[in-house]
Amino acid sequence: MGCMRTDNISKSLSGLFEKLGSLVGSYPFYFFVIPLVLSAVLGGGFTFLKDREDNDFERQFTPRKGPSKATRAFIKENLPYNDTMFSEERLYDKGYYASLIAVSATESNILANPAFEDILTLNNKILNITVYNGTLGFNELCAIANGECVSNIILEIVSSSQTNGTGITFPVYSHRSSSVFLGSVLGGVTTDANSSVISAKAVKLSYYLDRKESTAGAAKLWLRGFKKLFSDETESKHIKVSYYTSKSKQEEIDSHTTDGFPLFLITYACAITFSVVSCLRLDNVRNKVWVAVFGVLSSGLAVVSSFGLLLYIGVPFVITVANSPFLILGIGLNNMFILIADWQHTDVKEPVPKRMAHSYKEAVMSITITFLTDVLKFSIGVTSDFPAVQWFCVYTSTSIVFCYIYTITFFGAFLALNGRREAGNRHWLTCGKVPSEKVAHRSEAYNICCVGGDYDIASGAEKKQPVSDFFKDYYGPFLVNSWVKRVVIIVYIVYLSASIYGCFQVQQGIELNDLAADNSHVTIFTGKDRQYFSDYGPSVMVIVRSDDFPYWDKFMRIGLQGCMDAFKELPFVNGDVYTSWLDSFLAYAQEKHLNIEHKFTFYKSLSEFLDVFPFFKQDVNMTIDAMYGLTNSVSRFFIQTVDIANASMEMHMLEGLKATVAQCRYSLLVYNEKFIFYDQYDVVVSSTIKNIAVITAVMLVVSYLLIPNPLCSFWVTCSICSVTAGVTGFMVLWDVSLDSISMIIFTVCIGFTVDFTAHVGYAFASSKKQSPDDKAVEALSNLGYPILQGALSTILGVSVLATSEFHTFRTFFKIFFLVISIGMLHGLIFIPVILALFTCRSGKDENSKGKTIIKSSRL
Repeated sequence: MGCMRTDNISKSLSGLFEKLGSLVGSYPFYFFVIPLVLSAVLGGGFTFLKDREDNDFERQFTPRKGPSKATRAFIKENLPYNDTMFSEERLYDKGYYASLIAVSATESNILANPAFEDILTLNNKILNITVYNGTLGFNELCAIANGECVSNIILEIVSSSQTNGTGITFPVYSHRSSSVFLGSVLGGVTTDANSSVISAKAVKLSYYLDRKESTAGAAKLWLRGFKKLFSDETESKHIKVSYYTSKSKQEEIDSHTTDGFPLFLITYACAITFSVVSCLRLDNVRNKVWVAVFGVLSSGLAVVSSFGLLLYIGVPFVITVANSPFLILGIGLNNMFILIADWQHTDVKEPVPKRMAHSYKEAVMSITITFLTDVLKFSIGVTSDFPAVQWFCVYTSTSIVFCYIYTITFFGAFLALNGRREAGNRHWLTCGKVPSEKVAHRSEAYNICCVGGDYDIASGAEKKQPVSDFFKDYYGPFLVNSWVKRVVIIVYIVYLSASIYGCFQVQQGIELNDLAADNSHVTIFTGKDRQYFSDYGPSVMVIVRSDDFPYWDKFMRIGLQGCMDAFKELPFVNGDVYTSWLDSFLAYAQEKHLNIEHKFTFYKSLSEFLDVFPFFKQDVNMTIDAMYGLTNSVSRFFIQTVDIANASMEMHMLEGLKATVAQCRYSLLVYNEKFIFYDQYDVVVSSTIKNIAVITAVMLVVSYLLIPNPLCSFWVTCSICSVTAGVTGFMVLWDVSLDSISMIIFTVCIGFTVDFTAHVGYAFASSKKQSPDDKAVEALSNLGYPILQGALSTILGVSVLATSEFHTFRTFFKIFFLVISIGMLHGLIFIPVILALFTCRSGKDENSKGKTIIKSSRL
């Protein structure tokens, strides 16, 4: 297999690229100006950026077909929300609200004075916030229950206590003849043997507003006033307060876009600086400074054109798209360095069109391989169940197309123009003609600054840089040494083993503050919430959706009760905190001595019960025909989760609840509004695996068709799996979890690693050398330095993301750094050694008119 060649397609394409190179070299002005004009026209699409922004967290970062969304729709239809009977646990979404967490500044009891007095003072200020010139305040906009504004009952409970909050039972307290759950409003609680509160470290207050559309505008203004209050409020010396509003999440996500553009500019500045430095030549004619600048500019034009085009046609712009320019920069830099390297191998005495033809024949063929794999993989990503992934792939795939086109047109044209300057032996800065040899009667400064045009007389090509000679004369021969090969294989086995082990340690889950700046009020609030209120997780609805469940049947009720007991026995559920309309109804019937074992008496008694306890009307929806036949039956119960301190526990909780539902013989659903976001746990891993499989399959097909050696194609494809394992494993060391955001970044970056190995694989397969070792040395000699340039410039460019205040950009940097580093190791060490070990020795019989003769393998 390693001795076969599949070069028919590659030869045909190389011929086309050769003609294209000659055309670009002959008419560079047109190929240079047209992309500039096109970019200017398409760049006008950025005027629609604000209109196209769509950073709705739920819509973009949760599975489009998540089961919890279907459950929410079912609840909304069958158990609709009652605006006059507000109940937080019965909400299927939060609506408009604000929350604050007050923590004692001295770590003392927050329920004791003077800390609690400061809380009461702050609460009064919040209740006095008004909008519309003082005409509407909280009392006019608040959520209603029993005809009154929903208040923070914990303030009333503690105020009525004469012992600084002590004597209050926790987590359930009887107040006004009803049970009040305090686990969600008191944090860091210490209790005695009787479950009475001794002290608490934190208090959470929530302010829910009316959900009517008619008051939506006023509600948003009130939330702004709430936020402004805290920006103006001086910090109390007794309490520390963090706050959050239902609009905070959206505001933080929106700020990602504005944060990304400065980083993007800094990245391009760093990339230009490094590229210029790495392309500097002491020769004043052969200097490639401007070539490097316009190579980076080519990537920038690709981003401007692609983004502008998509914004013109109305494609949504989400925060994940802000990562795309950094990826395009990396691809563009690799293309630039590969093309420059091939240009330097051409004969400087040949006309520019001929030099361009030679450069395009080899370089563009290699670039095309990575272009096709990148475009195909991102095009397939458009089918993702995550809209954020879908739109990211649309923007990125379009940018890659423009990057490829501009590389072979705009950048190639400038390379040809620069070639004309070199052919005229003109200075790189002044463009004036300079002597090619030192002038005796001139000063040393003149000879250093104003002389150039030297080249290798033997080959006719430009003199190689010392780094290229290092790869040819030292590094390459050293790497193919037999004992070095053995060491490399041992190191690779250790690397792969450690990577596979790390793959099983990766954590899943996304945190709310992952989308917020480090010092934002969202991050601070979420941190305090995790710290003080993680002992009790979300209240979970358990919905019975049987159309004809016979609640009057005692044995059926016992079976249903068995299902509920199974929920209460779960390790993450507090069985003592449980809300059940059915249990309350049975207790009511027993107290009233009612017979509810028949349809007629059951439904008659239930109607009376719901009139007495109207809150339970929201939990029961039963349609009965004229003969008391049940035609529709939906009801719900509530269980209280505990110890949900992180994303892994959230995932474990959801899996446990679904497993319990599956074991019950009745048709049940479980829901909390947070489950909409938890649904990603079922999709992220499978989507990531699917994406990697697609990338691998695409790479195998493309490389098989375009790399003239099946074995090289196979090993290049295997390198994707190898790098994937390495990046996944080492993510653990850098505390990167696998979630909907890192999945996007991970998939993107893994595809990028193809560039390194594909270039080396193609150069190895195209080499005319007979010995596999010589092939490996030649491939490293030609591409070692360009790969090193591309990797280092990309890492330097994206390193600015490490300083971002946003977790998303830092995650991109971490994963991208791992991919570039591990990919470079594969391209410069592992793949050359593997190809040298597992490739047949070949030669050419000079008497057989170029026919390839297969010789025995060296192994």
